[in-house]
Amino acid sequence: MASDGPFLVAAVTLMSATHMGYLARRVGWSRIALKIMPPVVTGPPEFERTFRAHQNCVEFYPIFLVVLWSCSTFFSELVAAVGGLVYMVARQMYFNGYVKSTKKRLPGFILTLAVLFTLSLLASIGVLRGILHKYFHIHL
Repeated sequence: MASDGPFLVAAVTLMSATHMGYLARRVGWSRIALKIMPPVVTGPPEFERTFRAHQNCVEFYPIFLVVLWSCSTFFSELVAAVGGLVYMVARQMYFNGYVKSTKKRLPGFILTLAVLFTLSLLASIGVLRGILHKYFHIHL
């Protein structure tokens, strides 16, 4: 086994995949409770908010994975892993808030954007530093 692998960010990635599965299950529980059979995606407002909350999490997930791994690879694995954990907390806040009311999703959404922006910025700094070093022999 390699001792220098990206174990922290891999663990966060696996946790985030499990979290996405849990959110999908929440949609399933809502379907059962409200007797809404697939493939129907409309129904009472509480179901529609649960469904939309999950869909929004799915839509953001590829962006999260790209910035998580880019930050880990080019900036810091530890910083990326911590950011990934905060992202999962933010998405859970978002999901729980959205299920209750569309307005209650905002704190989780704002925290989600802050984490994505931070991871993106740090990844970009790392990539730029690498380009300057490799191609221009500038060491920052």
